[in-house]
Amino acid sequence: MSTFQILMFAATLFFAYQIYQHVQTLEDKTSANEPSQEGDSAVFSAESLVEEADDAYERGETERAQSILEEAHRMEPENPEIINKLAYVTAKNGDRLKGIKLYERSLELDENDDLTHNAIASLYRSERAYERAQDHYLKALEIDDQYYQTYFNYGNLLSDMGNIEEARTMYKRALELQNDFPQAREALLTLGEKI
Repeated sequence: MSTFQILMFAATLFFAYQIYQHVQTLEDKTSANEPSQEGDSAVFSAESLVEEADDAYERGETERAQSILEEAHRMEPENPEIINKLAYVTAKNGDRLKGIKLYERSLELDENDDLTHNAIASLYRSERAYERAQDHYLKALEIDDQYYQTYFNYGNLLSDMGNIEEARTMYKRALELQNDFPQAREALLTLGEKI
């Protein structure tokens, strides 16, 4: 692998982890804002399972985390946060196609989640389904055109597709939004851009 490919792979993994953390943050905010529903044991149990899965993931037990999240998903099959976490861990454990299907299901429930569009686009990119990845990056930018990571990820895709000038534009836009973004600077340097 070239240095550039290693950087792109590392950036993809970093972004996927950011999505996982973002979903955790959303879930924490939702839990804090909702009154306790002690009578609804299924919700409580699913939440407990998600916490247990998070702990397992933090310990590096990704297969255990996946198993726990699958149980939580059985309890709450319409919960996008659980689906997204399950998709992330499933893909991390090597089943990217199942991860894609889970992200697609999540988008059926909430099509306006730019982070889910980013996540599925990264998986499509890793499967070399570039046009599908591009569709999701464009949708993510349509939802939130101020998120620097989307521009960087889209630049990586465009670079893979051989659209170097468009990739440069995306990396530059990422740097405009986030000046302290070494991966975007490195990508531009790799493409021969003087910064």
